[in-house]
Amino acid sequence: MVFWEGYVSDEVMGIFAPIIIYWFYAGFYQLLPPLDGYRLHTRKEEEEKNLVSLSKVVKGVLLQQLLQAAVAHVLFLLTSTADESGIMIQPSIPFQIVQIIIGMFVMDTWQYFMHRYMHQNKFLYRHVHSQHHRLVVPYAIGALYNHPLEGLLLDTVGGAIAFLISGMTARTSVIFFCFATVKTVDDHCGLWLPGNIFHIFFQNNTAYHDIHHQLPGTKYNYSQPFFSIWDKILGTHMPYTLVKRPEGGFEARLFKD
Repeated sequence: MVFWEGYVSDEVMGIFAPIIIYWFYAGFYQLLPPLDGYRLHTRKEEEEKNLVSLSKVVKGVLLQQLLQAAVAHVLFLLTSTADESGIMIQPSIPFQIVQIIIGMFVMDTWQYFMHRYMHQNKFLYRHVHSQHHRLVVPYAIGALYNHPLEGLLLDTVGGAIAFLISGMTARTSVIFFCFATVKTVDDHCGLWLPGNIFHIFFQNNTAYHDIHHQLPGTKYNYSQPFFSIWDKILGTHMPYTLVKRPEGGFEARLFKD
């Protein structure tokens, strides 16, 4: 039993809930006061280094989410296994947890290798992936600011593959994709806030991904959105140290042996 049962279908929730969650969570970060004591970059750095306006970022994210919704709609149509009465038998909660964990590893695997290839292929980086790196100083609303082709290949197709391989139902996918969305937004928020559970439980977090957005770190820390396993296995893991800036806030510095 879920709170939306009887109001909207699992498929509709699977399409729209991650989008709604994205704007609620990213909007929350956007509406926070400056919090200069917790920023990984100063506001001046954000203004000077970022190469794209907030309005263009919003338009880019909305375009990616439109493509995401279209693919999700087709995916649910092709994979629905409801009986004649329209009822879908849901697996047990432990089994759904296993499916979500499998989905996390599948998505991480797809995104690591696709992300890394977009850096190694000069054509793809120059014409596709560099759009995301116009945000040298990441912020929450820009988490899904990508070239449309990258948004399709990296995020949407990666999510579809995770959904198919894990075998999760549309209902389970609502939890999975909402969690993935919140994690992705948090990784780009640019803030190192005390008590943030993603910083406590995940090595792949806001500071970890900030290293990747810095020029010396662009060939490292490709892993996203959950774990850093592939970086560690394949030698692209770049550790960092957090240093307090005299004027307030933190700086994530590359830590080379």
